[in-house]
Formats: sequence, structure tokens, C-alpha cells
Amino acid sequence: MQGTEDEIQIVPETDSFPLMELGRMQAKETWDFVLVSDLQKTNPKRSHRRQRFLAELEKTGFIIKEVEDRRRLFCGIRAHSRLFSQYTELLKDTSYSSSVTLPMGPEPTTTARIRIVNFILRSKEVDGEKFDDLMRDHVFEAKFPLHEREECLWNSWARWRDIFQRQPIDKIRNCFGEKVALYFAWLGWYTVMLVPAAVAGLVVFLSGFSLFHASQISKEVCDANDTIMCPLQDHQRKYWRLSETCTFAKLTHLFDNEGTVFFAIFMALWATVFLELWKRERAHTASHWNLYGWDEDQEELALELINNPNYQLRKHQHSYLRSSAILLCSLVMICLLIGMAHVLVLYRVMATVFFSHSALPFLEQQLTTAVVATGALVHYMTIVVMTKVNKKVALKLCDFEKPRTFSERESNFTVKFFTFQFFTHFSSLIYTAFFLGRINGHPGNQVRIGGQWRLEECHPSGCMMDLFVQMAIIMGLKQTLSNCVEYLSPWLTYRIRKLKDWPQSRRLHDPSLEEWLKNYSLKEVNVFSLFDEFMEMMIQYGFTTIFVAAFPLAPLLALFSNIFEIRLDAIKMVRLQRRLVPRKANDIGTWLQVLEAIGVLAVIANGMVIAFTSEFIPRLMYKYYYGPCSQRSNSTTDCLTGYVNHSLSVFHTKDYKDPLPSQEIEGVTECRYRDYRNKVDYNYSSEFWFLLASRLAFVILFEHVALCGKLIAAWFVPDVPQIVKNKALEEKFYNLREKLCLCSRVTDV
Repeated sequence: MQGTEDEIQIVPETDSFPLMELGRMQAKETWDFVLVSDLQKTNPKRSHRRQRFLAELEKTGFIIKEVEDRRRLFCGIRAHSRLFSQYTELLKDTSYSSSVTLPMGPEPTTTARIRIVNFILRSKEVDGEKFDDLMRDHVFEAKFPLHEREECLWNSWARWRDIFQRQPIDKIRNCFGEKVALYFAWLGWYTVMLVPAAVAGLVVFLSGFSLFHASQISKEVCDANDTIMCPLQDHQRKYWRLSETCTFAKLTHLFDNEGTVFFAIFMALWATVFLELWKRERAHTASHWNLYGWDEDQEELALELINNPNYQLRKHQHSYLRSSAILLCSLVMICLLIGMAHVLVLYRVMATVFFSHSALPFLEQQLTTAVVATGALVHYMTIVVMTKVNKKVALKLCDFEKPRTFSERESNFTVKFFTFQFFTHFSSLIYTAFFLGRINGHPGNQVRIGGQWRLEECHPSGCMMDLFVQMAIIMGLKQTLSNCVEYLSPWLTYRIRKLKDWPQSRRLHDPSLEEWLKNYSLKEVNVFSLFDEFMEMMIQYGFTTIFVAAFPLAPLLALFSNIFEIRLDAIKMVRLQRRLVPRKANDIGTWLQVLEAIGVLAVIANGMVIAFTSEFIPRLMYKYYYGPCSQRSNSTTDCLTGYVNHSLSVFHTKDYKDPLPSQEIEGVTECRYRDYRNKVDYNYSSEFWFLLASRLAFVILFEHVALCGKLIAAWFVPDVPQIVKNKALEEKFYNLREKLCLCSRVTDV
């Protein structure tokens, strides 16, 4: 090939279709899909398979235009209108333009065309091979629909300057289909509903500042210069004064105060009201799109019949043996993920040893804080790696399960992948909240790993500080680093491809090829592109609700993140990624059940955090049962006076079995530690068992109150607005009346 005129080869279009369709095609030069082949990987056999596939598409009813540059072959394809007229008759589809009518039927919208053509491409079988098989064998390199930039919200939505503008959901639907539009509708609704939750959490957090200097417990901790505490680590074997934790004791009261209980109940009710109001919004949106009664099974059957009139119906099947095998494999995977949490425990134990010998004075002084912070970082890295593993395992299990349809496969995959992701993200947090520092034994008789390394203790100011720090670091990293990678990855891909194709794009004379190259330069998308966005939001929703009692700022962080997430996803989909294949839907599918499950788990987890992790129950019991106010006296003494001394047990240093700690503080005969044990035999005291019973009673009471509140809220807020119900009822009434009139006319004739 020599000169610019020879660099592009255009294969003439077929003329096997009506002239009107062909003439209109040539005028508009619009295409449903573009198929790309890498000529550098092509051999005669692959070229023959490609031509066979394209020839079969022409027989089916496609117009094909082939354009070749130096390295790739681009094939623009467009389906004949008769395919869509069949679709209209089978489903009475409402997603069609009323302004354009062809001889074969109404003109479909672009999203409807792309959806149907994509199904035909994926289902078309030539010589026993489908398109995915040809992709795997490098016969084709890529397949994508084209962006419509003048219509697809380029200047009205996908810009950072529009960050606080209302989302044009109908326009999103017209460009990307109902599935994507519902995702943005849900994300926008979730973001708006986060405002009251964020305000409530901020109020609870700021209310702690009123106790920052006035708290009786903080005062006692700061004044406890004579209270000698037992060593927390083996390799930093020294006594320390309780007053050293004065600052952390004050900080703990920012999120571990009386308002935490009411905030946890509020969040349980908030989660229910949010879901119920979303169901109403979803019903209104689906009704507006005339999709309220849409049947997904009927849609998929219609597409199968259009593609193959001899299609054999695949019926529902269930195998107890197959289900048992999948359940067993899932349990093994869950045990592995829980085991990863134990690996993190080992890391924190080893990090304690390493940091205690560090040359940096700060690490030695703030050993516990450094271990908690780096442990959270390692937890985040584990999440990133295990997410890829979880996805592959969930896909393998779905392949083994052999679902009947794509939607059924997607639903099954959602449940499995979310379950694995839940244990990946929350196993370490569950350990921190409910096991850290509670299975360690007592001074002189600590539980050790392999008989050598002592288990990690809670932060000196309490286990709530550990949970708060871990939640803050994981949520902060997940919202910032993940969003940066999410944006930079497609942006860099686009820039690199543009640089590679820039010399050739300057010499192009075919406007179609120029547009195809622009779309080809964008980042690839797949069936998981939208799924990953949903999963990211589900995990965030879990962090926002499940351990919100320990981190009341979670809704506020989620709110700020979502404000940017909406515009980030918009820019990605419109400017940086290839166009997603539109999918039809009237709800968010299985994700709604996932949200409801998270809401129930949040009630259980927050009740247990308040009861077992925070100091709320011990403070309450001391205030009304052990403290100075227990006798109902009218004394002006603070009811929590003496609580710190009451919550610390005594250990006699002469009872140390291993070598004694360093005597930096001389004359120590006894030290204190956080627990409720006798100072004679170190068994649990009567106060411990009384507190345990009180904690269990609180969990039961809290969960019943919260769950009853959720049920009342769900009953009080109807899922479907009355206007939507009345509209559906009217449609049924008028359809029946029309059929009755038709029957009467036939009878009269």
C-alpha cells in the first residue's frame, strides 16, 4: 500500500436489502456495532473463519462495511428493520420511536437496536463456533457499539462542573438503557438519603466534644498517675501509668458515648425507610417508562426465537447433588476467607515484635497505634487481592451450576460473589469487634501462638478505638485510592491508545473509520463493568450501616464519596470507556435482596458492638447498680465516680511465671488490667457474669426494638405509590373492556 489513498480499503456493502434501507444507511452512516480484527494476528485459517461468520450475518439480515487500516480490520454492522418488527410483535415493545416508521414496522431506538443485535451476535453459531469462541482464538479482537456524543450527555452530565446538578435519568436511559439508568437513579437516591444519616452521625460525633473535658471517666484516667498498668506486650515489657492514655480516653468519648445507642437505632430505621422509599421511586420510574409489568423471561425468550425460530425451550431444573457440591465449595471458600483474618492476626502479633525493636522512637512509644494502622493497610491490600480471587471462584461455581438464562446466571453470581466479598471485607472487623483482647487470658497466664507469641491486646483506651481506626483507614483508602484507580485506569488507557493511533488518524479520509478509531481507543467494557459499580456501592453500604456504632462518621464519608462517584462514573461511561451494551430492566434485581440482608446484619452487628465492644453497658450498670448513685441518694457526686477503678482488675506481680517486666517504675507489687477478675485466683468475678447477662439481655432487647421498628416502617411506607397502582389497574380495566367489545362485535357478526 502506497500513499494515503491506498492505506484504507473499503469493502463495498451488500445490496441484498431494500433500496430505501440501503439509501438511508449510506446517508446517515450509522452502525449498530463495530467488530475489530487484529491483522497482525491473522492467518489464512482465521481470516476464513471471520469471513464465514460475516457471511452468515449477511444472510441473517445485516449490512456490513469493512474498513482496513495498517494493523486492524474494522467491520461496521447494521441489522435490517425486519428483525425489529418481529421483536415488536412478540413483545409489543414500548421503547420505539413513534416519529419514524419503516415499511417493515416502527423504527427502534438506538438502545433497543444495540441490545437485540448484541444478543444475535453472542448467540450466532457458525460451524459450531460462537462469537466468544472467535474472540478467544483472536479471530476478532473487540466488539462494541458506538457512542452518540451529541445525544449521550457529553456536555450536560459527564462534567465535573455538573457535580451538584440533578441527573437526567431519562436521557441516561436513552443512551445506556434501563439497567444503567436505574443504577444512577438508585445511586442518586442513596446519596440524597445519606444526608440525614450523615447529619445525625456528625451530631453524635460532635456531641462527644461536650464530654471531651467534662467526662468523669476521662478526668479519672487523666488523673490516674498512681494507677500502674500491667505490660501489654512481651517485647515492651514495662509497667506504665494509666494517665498516659489521657488523650486517647478523651478521643474515645467522641464516638463511644450515650448517643451511640440512639444513633444505631436511628440507622436501623434509616436503612428500612431508605429501601422502602427506593421501592416507591423505582415503581414510579418503571411506570414512567411503561416497564412496571415487564417480564424478563419473556424478553429473553423473544430474543432467542428471533435469533433461532427452532429454538428449544430450556426448562427450569434443580439438582440436589449439584447444589450440595456448590454449598460445600462455598463453605470451604468462606473458611479460607475467615482464615485470612487469622493471618492478619498473626501479622499484628509479628508487627508488635518488629516495631518494638524499631530504631524510630515514635513506633516504640505508639506501638499499639502503629500496629492497628499498618494492620488496616495490610487488610486493605488483602481485600484488593482477594476480590480478584473471589470473582474467579464465583464464576467457576456459576459455570458448574449451569443456570438456565443469563439473568439467572447473573443473579446466582451476585449472591456468591457478594457473600465472598462480605467475609473478605468484614472478617477482620468482626475479629477486632468481638474477639480482640477477650481471648488473651490474664497477666501471668496469657494465651500464646505456638506457645511463644502473645496475642495482641486492645488499645489501652479500649477496643472501640481499634475498631474506629480500622474502619476509618479502610473506608478512607477504599473511597480515595479505589476512585483514583477507577478514574486513572481508563484515562491512561485512552491516552496511550490515542498516542499509538495518532500518526494513522491524521491520514484518515473515511469519517466512519475516524469515529470507529475514537471508540476503539476507549477502555474496554464487559458484562462486569456495571456489576462492579454495584458491588462497590454494596460494600460501601455495608461499611455505612453494619459497624456504624463504632464509626458514626461513616455516612458522612459515604456522602462525600458518592457525590464524586456519580460524576466519576458518568465521565467514565461517556468519555473514557466504550459504550456499554444497553440492558432492559425495571428494578435493580438481586441487589435489593442484598440491601435488605445488609440491613438485618446491621441491626445484629450494631447491637453486639454496643453491648460487647463499647463501654456502654458497664457504664450503665455501674451508674445504677455499683456506683454512688445506686443508693438513690441526692448527692451531687457524678454517678460514674470511681468507674475506672471498678473496671480494672488487680494482678500481683509476684505471680508472674515468666521473667518479670523491667522495673522502670520501682516498688511495683501489683498492677491493673482491663477485665473483671478476682485478685486471688484470677477467675472471673461475679461482676463479669452479671455484665455478661446484661449484655446479652441488651442485645436481645436492642435487636427486637430495632427489628420491630423496621417492620413498622416497612408497613407504614408502601412499596408502590397509589398512582402507579391505579395506572396499572386502569390499563388492565381498559384492556379487558376492549377485548370484551371485540368479542361482542365478533358475536354480532
